[in-house]
Amino acid sequence: MDSNLEPTTGTDQTKEDRASSAPAESRTLWGDAFKRMRRNKLAIAAVLWIVFVVLVAVTADFWAQDWLGSPIASDSTTLAENSLLAPDAAHPFGTDSLGRDILVRVIYGARVSLMVGIMATAISTVIGLILGALAGFYGGIWDTIIMRSADIFLAFPYVLFVVSMIAVIGRSLTNVFIAIGILGWPAIARVFRSAILTVKENDYVDAARAMGASDARIIARHIFPNSVASIVVYATMNIGGAILTESALSFLGMGVVPPTPSWGSMIQDGQVYLMTAPWVMIMPGLAILSTVLAFTLLGDGLRDALDVKMKDA
Repeated sequence: MDSNLEPTTGTDQTKEDRASSAPAESRTLWGDAFKRMRRNKLAIAAVLWIVFVVLVAVTADFWAQDWLGSPIASDSTTLAENSLLAPDAAHPFGTDSLGRDILVRVIYGARVSLMVGIMATAISTVIGLILGALAGFYGGIWDTIIMRSADIFLAFPYVLFVVSMIAVIGRSLTNVFIAIGILGWPAIARVFRSAILTVKENDYVDAARAMGASDARIIARHIFPNSVASIVVYATMNIGGAILTESALSFLGMGVVPPTPSWGSMIQDGQVYLMTAPWVMIMPGLAILSTVLAFTLLGDGLRDALDVKMKDA
């Protein structure tokens, strides 16, 4: 026996056994998605911009009017001298034809746009999930009725359909996001139906059914968690689409009732001053562009992050 070899002590052997038997680092879909999301600079920038817009809109009552004035009322005594002022230190976005600061109106208009975007998307997502689940899980007559109804909804021009509904139920902020939400369900239903058709063929769904699980439990505990990624991506992008739709409605005079600030109505008011005071129209347009682009980039980032086929670099 070679005398140069040192025997392995019990302590060293125990450490080696622990190292070899240590479980690998656990990985989940959402954990991997978060890691990939952090490396997407455009998506992170989009998140930061959305958070900034939300914070500014939510806290506006505490500081905006003291600094910039009322977003609704104008001072009639100084109307002539404050009307259509170009952007400067006192009015960073300039003023409109009534002497109101455009920046404060853009800030308060963000409340309307964000509320419509989030509430309308929530309504369309709930309706789409329910109908998509019925169509994808049960199939048969349910699938035929729901998908043909979706085809009928998608056959009509979307904005025209929303305008018609607003004309029937009346103009108000609540009616705007209800109309957009109710008419926006077909795309969500199609996405969720496709996800269900893929997931429900897996063995764990058959195993749950064999163990006596109810249809509602199978959908809630097994199918939905494995299909939610595509819904999260689409719903995020749909918020931007709802903001665009609300802006179009306000531009056409079918959105929120004046003098409540709205980005679309601000553009409509400023179009007559495009050549003489372009900032009246450009500033709310940039607000729409930046916010909708941020939600689109965030949706793209979530889609890439939640793609299970992507590998870590």
